[in-house]
Amino acid sequence: MSRPGVRVLFVCMGNICRSPTAQGVFEKLVRDAGLQDRIDIDSAGTHAYHVGEQPDRRSQATARGRGIDLSTQRARRVNGNDFGMFDYVLAMDSDNHEILTDACPPEYRDRLFRFLEFAPELGRDVPDPYYGGPQGFENVFDMVETAGRNLLAHIRERHGL
Repeated sequence: MSRPGVRVLFVCMGNICRSPTAQGVFEKLVRDAGLQDRIDIDSAGTHAYHVGEQPDRRSQATARGRGIDLSTQRARRVNGNDFGMFDYVLAMDSDNHEILTDACPPEYRDRLFRFLEFAPELGRDVPDPYYGGPQGFENVFDMVETAGRNLLAHIRERHGL
């Protein structure tokens, strides 16, 4: 299979709540736009706490309630090759953006973004819902859906899709 036109990586701390939700939401947006053969999507974490695990059950339940299945995803840790492979490396918050910036070779820094740069009206950071209740997962879903729509519009315009 040839390399898709655009590659997108969502990153949070453990890759079990925010970034898998963003991956699932963005995959649906891309599929609905008929661009699944032009945009490749993945997620990862800056820490190795949950490598190999499925997304958090609460993230899966929230996504499932909105018609998105996250069950096939498995947590992985960001690696050095990701910076060269992905056109967009999107951190869910400022702390993870800082970790990514420190790890990223200078020639790829223009590929790093905080995800909410695509929805600045929502703030700077997608909050981590891990230690909260169900409403936190709903809020995260809403935020990543808004930012995901804006990201897709940006990619379509910038890359002529």
